[in-house]
Amino acid sequence: MSGGFEIQLWWLLALPLFFVLGWVAARIDIKHLVRESRTLPRSYFKGLNFLLNEQPDKAIEAFLEAARVDPETIELHFALGNLFRRRGETDRAIRVHQNLIERDESQNQLSDAQRLHALAELGQDYLKAGLLDRAEEVFLKLRNTSRDEEALRFLLEIYQQEKEWQKAIDIAQQLPEHSGHIWQKQIANFHCELASAALLRSDLKEAGGQLDAALASNRKCVRATILQGELALAESNTAAAIEAWQRVEQQSPIYLALVAAKLIEAFHREGREQQGIQLLRGWFDLHPSLDLLDAVFQSELEGEGAEAAYLLVRDELRRNPTLLGLDKLLEAQILLAPQERRADLELIKNLIHNHTRRVARYRCDSCGFKARQFYWRCPACGGWETYPPKRTEEFDLAP
Repeated sequence: MSGGFEIQLWWLLALPLFFVLGWVAARIDIKHLVRESRTLPRSYFKGLNFLLNEQPDKAIEAFLEAARVDPETIELHFALGNLFRRRGETDRAIRVHQNLIERDESQNQLSDAQRLHALAELGQDYLKAGLLDRAEEVFLKLRNTSRDEEALRFLLEIYQQEKEWQKAIDIAQQLPEHSGHIWQKQIANFHCELASAALLRSDLKEAGGQLDAALASNRKCVRATILQGELALAESNTAAAIEAWQRVEQQSPIYLALVAAKLIEAFHREGREQQGIQLLRGWFDLHPSLDLLDAVFQSELEGEGAEAAYLLVRDELRRNPTLLGLDKLLEAQILLAPQERRADLELIKNLIHNHTRRVARYRCDSCGFKARQFYWRCPACGGWETYPPKRTEEFDLAP
């Protein structure tokens, strides 16, 4: 009991000592901070104030003045370079970061971390300016350094812009997340790009190898399956093409509209057009979409006639009223109507069609960019498979 009392008493005696030591340490830190801040030019603080008030133009001028007063302020140069790049003044950003690197080469003023930082910033400047060769050269210098992962990511972006798909595959496989299957979708699409190029030059063996690699990377890659069907057609194997395109339903039914027209044509070649129409009808009942409606409508129109196409669209409009569906209904009605009524119906159809052009677009899930045609890679944000093959009207009508 007495031992415990002595320990508590000791702590009570020590507390004032700890307080005094803490107070002294704080005073030393404050004096150090004040001394450092006094060495900075006033224009530096003016620049910070302009940044806080969202006045980047005035901030840049203030920082330039500070850099002239004290050229040794390394971090200030980094701040200036970033501001120039964000404003799109890439030539000025390049000069700032080049100046840092050249000054280090002649005077050895930068630490290793600062030197790598300057190189990374210069690479981003080149990339923003569209100087891809120079950006690639810089980021290759950063490989196997503390900024290796950053270099890999920027190199991947460069190779995608340059359409150097094999290099993009090699880089993506070296990224740390590759082991967690983060890059499966992208790598599969890179192989699909190589396969498409091989198909264009009729190198069917190369195309087949790239498609096998795409599906090995991502077995749910619908794009690879669609291309396998096109490869089978190029090899005059229509039955294999039909089989490939039918597999899309198991992979992702939302993409069925992309193969519907190809499938009908393949069944037509095989002399089994009616079987193809029945297959499309079944798909449409299970997985309705506006693009699939269009494909089924055209197949009904060509195979069964205007009356069958009209009844199909009328029933669909009752189930799911859309402007695009109404446009198809009017198209069928014009074909069925007497000659004297066609002019009036065509006028109505043209009015409806002008409105449908606004809602008949695809929309990127990642950035919201809208386009009239379907893309595997968004032209705006560069995301892969971010365009669902659904029209914007379908999203607007969805609960």
